[in-house]
Amino acid sequence: MSDIDIRTEGRAGRITLTRPKALNALSYDMCIALEKAIDRWRNDPDVALVIIDAEGPKAFCAGGDIAEMYRTGMDGNFDFGRKFWRDEYRMNAKLAEYPKPVVSFLQGFTMGGGVGVGCHGSHRIVGDSSQIAMPECGIGLIPDVGGTYLLSRAPGRLGEYIGLTASRMGPGDAVYTGFADFYAPEDSWDTIKATLIETGDAATIRNMAQATPESPLAATQPQIDALFSGESFGDIRNLLDNSTGEVAEKALKAINRNSPLSMALTIEMLHRLRAPSLTIRKALELEYRVSHRVMEHGDFLEGIRAAIIDKDKSPKWQFADGDVPAIAISKMLMPLGRDSLDFREDGMKIGFIGLGNMGGPMAANLVKAGHTVTGYDVAGVTIDGASSASTAAEAATGADVVITMLPNGGILRSVADDVIPAMKPGAVLLDCSTVDVESARDVAAQAAKAGVGALDAPVSGGVGGASGGTLTFMVGGSQAAFETAKPLFDIMGQKAVHCGEAGNGQAAKICNNMILGVTMIATCEAFALADKLGLSREAMFDVVSTSSGYSWSMNAYCPAPGVGPKSPADNGYLPGFAAELMLKDLRLSQQAAEAADADTPMGEAATALYSQFVENEDGLGRDFSAMLPRFETKSRG
Repeated sequence: MSDIDIRTEGRAGRITLTRPKALNALSYDMCIALEKAIDRWRNDPDVALVIIDAEGPKAFCAGGDIAEMYRTGMDGNFDFGRKFWRDEYRMNAKLAEYPKPVVSFLQGFTMGGGVGVGCHGSHRIVGDSSQIAMPECGIGLIPDVGGTYLLSRAPGRLGEYIGLTASRMGPGDAVYTGFADFYAPEDSWDTIKATLIETGDAATIRNMAQATPESPLAATQPQIDALFSGESFGDIRNLLDNSTGEVAEKALKAINRNSPLSMALTIEMLHRLRAPSLTIRKALELEYRVSHRVMEHGDFLEGIRAAIIDKDKSPKWQFADGDVPAIAISKMLMPLGRDSLDFREDGMKIGFIGLGNMGGPMAANLVKAGHTVTGYDVAGVTIDGASSASTAAEAATGADVVITMLPNGGILRSVADDVIPAMKPGAVLLDCSTVDVESARDVAAQAAKAGVGALDAPVSGGVGGASGGTLTFMVGGSQAAFETAKPLFDIMGQKAVHCGEAGNGQAAKICNNMILGVTMIATCEAFALADKLGLSREAMFDVVSTSSGYSWSMNAYCPAPGVGPKSPADNGYLPGFAAELMLKDLRLSQQAAEAADADTPMGEAATALYSQFVENEDGLGRDFSAMLPRFETKSRG
């Protein structure tokens, strides 16, 4: 692509913006090409770091290419801009969260969309020509592409000042405010790049950087903090109107040019985001609420008209008197519901093998999320919206991720023998079955030899969690494979915990369910004892659920009908988690305990009880909490 040059050199992935005559403005195609490159290099062992730079002395990237947004927006088509922002913000998040060093060289202007590309990496280098700014309020937008994330973390009230005034930051200011990390004279940049390409070691930058120039913003921060400390844009405007001095006069002149609505939104967003739980994704999701609406309900189209179409520099802003009603801010920042930014990509190609009670709903949720799913099940089960394969190998061919949900380790090994040879290098085999640790580790080793990533990711949450997309995944395998599968975990579940190396996901599941089996037996025993002691079940629950006997088995999944939150006990013990599945997991725990020479007497006892319940009594096909009616009928002898 002529506007962006993507290649590998030595230990580095190289991305160079190559449209200097347009100040390297970021187009949609450049954004997508950049994202694909960092996706490809994420799991490439030959790429140790990523270097992002740009041609020409005037600009690293002076912003996004917004002319097409204006044209389509004026035609009443808001979807082009929304898609641009949605995909651009996803790319911004990936840069901020990238597992490898991302080194950017920020000469000249770095503004708007350029900040999103150049200022979220791990090693951001500025020189004497660097001028970094977030000027979006001047075109009726808000500081986006993660700009609010950076601004909300700036010292004191400098975030409000930079966001409202579009103040340009030289190298000293950029480092002081957190938009950059290192200063180095620009005539040394080629040497720095050559060293990075040769060594792949970003730590060398610190030795080649020089002392950062002084920051004018740091010198004036006390005045800025006082002037921009108001709770709303109106408060800040009043402070500036009634203050004297160069800082106040310069700031007031700047904000008088900008959209009052945009500035009021910026203040509100920074105040919402300034909290310990701040993440880049929270900031981008909040920004997208505005950008999704800004062409239709904000000042964006008028701002572009005045700035780059008619160039009359006389925008007709909403709320031109500066009095922005709170309701106008609230409407722009309301959650978007199903239109919310979810960081979903256009879709992976997924093979799904095993479409039973758990696998079927999981596959259906992936289809609904926009992924291309090809399913295979020995029983011929099909999923609406998914293609059907005649073999497991066919389902795996060409897939980015192959998901399996299978009954046991022996079947997993057999399926792995079929699918791993059919998988493309770099793809990920994601096994969500509950199997023995040894099988999980052997399959992972087999996948590694074929150049395929592997994860063992058993689930907790049952059929309801599979249908509702609220499963918890316990994941073993490499960090790189985990990052590849993370967007899918976010669709199929509410939590995914990376537990370490291959097999550790199964180990976590086995240990968790051994605890669950033991505590459910103890809970059922205690209710049966309470009955025989004349203690009501309601009183028993009220005491235990708020004291030292508290457990998930009691508080969330109470085995006594009509007591506590609704559970399978209230539905005749129809299974949410079948007793035979608990028996399977307990047997796996004892198999693992024997292999590890671990003493697990309670796990052993629970296994024996569930074996008796399922195989010799009436437990087969009932929920594992149906141990309670079993104990009701048993006497001590």
